[in-house]
Amino acid sequence: MSGSLDVRKFLWQQEESVSRPGPTVPTQRSGEPSRISAEQVHRARMAVARGALDAADCRMLLEMLGLVPDAEGIPPVRR
Repeated sequence: MSGSLDVRKFLWQQEESVSRPGPTVPTQRSGEPSRISAEQVHRARMAVARGALDAADCRMLLEMLGLVPDAEGIPPVRR
């Protein structure tokens, strides 16, 4: 479970760094970051797909990162 939280924090930090142009001073964060959006999940999947060696490698990486939808159609990182 902590693995998916780490992924969410990483993606949130990446999103924050992209949305703020230019150098900024980091601010103190409190609590858990906001929920991961569908757009962030999509971008994470695309990044994994670009770095994967083949389809099996891509599937394994997506599963490890909690980006594969479960039976309800929701990836673990979105829960």
